[in-house]
Amino acid sequence: MAVLTAKELAVGYENQAVLENINFEINAGDYFCIVGENGSGKTTLMKTILGLQQAVSGSIEFGDGLMKNEIGYLPQQSVAQKDFPASVFEIVLSGCQNSLGKRFFYSKEQKKLALSNIKKMGIEKLKNRCYRELSGGQQQRVLLARALCATKKAILLDEPVAGLDPTVTEEMYELIKQLNDDGMTIIMISHDIANVSKYATKIYDVNEGRVTC
Repeated sequence: MAVLTAKELAVGYENQAVLENINFEINAGDYFCIVGENGSGKTTLMKTILGLQQAVSGSIEFGDGLMKNEIGYLPQQSVAQKDFPASVFEIVLSGCQNSLGKRFFYSKEQKKLALSNIKKMGIEKLKNRCYRELSGGQQQRVLLARALCATKKAILLDEPVAGLDPTVTEEMYELIKQLNDDGMTIIMISHDIANVSKYATKIYDVNEGRVTC
């Protein structure tokens, strides 16, 4: 069943489209990659999917019980974000923020979830370390654990291996593949077509405007 469908979608800024005629369907359990060169509009499409900006025209429809605020999100990091002075546990736990409701403090269940996702990403020994002291690959594992705290169904990853060395890149791809094998729907933005082709069940090329399987 489709968790997200784009219909005759156009995305852009100030009512000016940078991508048009976007049509695709993402089903539960898909490993769906959106590919294209840098500057091709992938990030604009991602922001529209997340509801961070409005579509120029067309629609994005959510289904199978998924809401747009229930998509876990692993963004590209700025230099300032990489230097963030918080512990690994604090950053992962912040992924539960959308489910706080009117409470000011995280529950025992949310803290347990954060610890579970830290373990899932293999970073238990880093739990109390300062985030800015970590390597790029370790930081990406932290952010992936954070994204998992926000969802049980789907995560959106924006260039998750950017700037990582080949060994760490392969490790990250394997981690994401394992999540997908466990039932998580993956939506990935990437220009690394050669590598994502090994893992994706569907690929949407923004330049060609079509889906391949």
